[in-house]
Amino acid sequence: MYASNDIPFLDLVTPHMELEEELTAVFRRALFTAGFVGGPMVEEFEQAFAAFCDTKSSVALNSGTDALRFAIMACGIEPGNVVVTVPHTFIATTEAISQAGAIPEFVDIDENTYNMSVERLQEYLEQGCTRNGSGRLISKRSQRPVAAIVPVHLYGQIADMDSILRLANQYGLTVIEDACQAHGAEYFSGKLNRWMKAGTMGRAAAFSFYPGKNLGACGEAGAAVTDDPVIVAKIRMLRDHGQAKKYYHDIEGYNGRLDSIQAGLLHVKLAHLAAWNAQRRDRAAEYDRLLAGNDAVTCPYEPSWSRAVYHLYVISTDDRDGMIRHLKEAGIGTGIHYPVPLHLQKAYAHMNYGPQDFPVATRVAGRIVSLPMFPQLRADQQARVADEIYAFTSKTAGSREASEKAVLS
Repeated sequence: MYASNDIPFLDLVTPHMELEEELTAVFRRALFTAGFVGGPMVEEFEQAFAAFCDTKSSVALNSGTDALRFAIMACGIEPGNVVVTVPHTFIATTEAISQAGAIPEFVDIDENTYNMSVERLQEYLEQGCTRNGSGRLISKRSQRPVAAIVPVHLYGQIADMDSILRLANQYGLTVIEDACQAHGAEYFSGKLNRWMKAGTMGRAAAFSFYPGKNLGACGEAGAAVTDDPVIVAKIRMLRDHGQAKKYYHDIEGYNGRLDSIQAGLLHVKLAHLAAWNAQRRDRAAEYDRLLAGNDAVTCPYEPSWSRAVYHLYVISTDDRDGMIRHLKEAGIGTGIHYPVPLHLQKAYAHMNYGPQDFPVATRVAGRIVSLPMFPQLRADQQARVADEIYAFTSKTAGSREASEKAVLS
């Protein structure tokens, strides 16, 4: 809870206070059993999270980054293979690809959803690739085999998976979902005529439990989910130094294990996740209502085939930086997710991409602002956020009109 009248961008204190007794019991169990790494608490959480996701298996890991990296490796993506993703995401997406030995290449995002553009993906596959003598799909840019697609379910909304899977099947590519922001999000598959959870449509999927996520640990944590027992076995080996049996190492692996205390804390919180997601959807609908009459603001777009869980509520406006300054002065926290698209980051300067290569991602990065969004956000707080946004956009509209009149006169 916050004593001041400020509205935080994210409140991580209140939910932990509400669950204090249950969370404290997890520490006691670990202390009294000396179960700190692996063991029943990890296994119990894995089973519960797999059930929540509607997948057969879940492997608990120490971060969402490792979850995606291990999923890529376990799916057989070889070093030097190309993995196609988007530039409008957190760098962990491409770090996981690179650290698995693969090569990330980008396609632009959709104007409305900010997720992977199906049109740009199709264009990349049709025009940006060729076939070698054995029929293998080869990137014209890197001259390397294209092996996989990693769609990112950004801000808690699933990408257009029917279309992405159709293209993947057509070109023989593996799909691995980056669901790190989409715990419990749903997608209506027209092909299967049913709603499906994030993480159930690709060959495997990665989730992050970073503290600010819809399901957040009290530290670092992640998980990979899949229905494939071969992938499960490979990820379990990768997370535990390449051993399927203690001290017998079939491969070189990593230390990617999730400690039992974090698993226990996540298991407690998982019981509340569906309700928290419903509250987020309610808060998003209230923002939509409050901001509907403001022509200077574009609210999130949710297609009919989507049930987003609003990890973030991201609006778009012309003077983004001015709006952030105004809201900060009013005691309202905000965020930018993300201010520099990956193709323009210094870390990827060697790729020689320019702003014009992915114009939608470039443009979006300069216009977006994330508003306060968490389950305990109150209606009066949202009204105040909306009032301050109206105050700012009215002021800037007035200044613009005055400037235009001065030019005309």
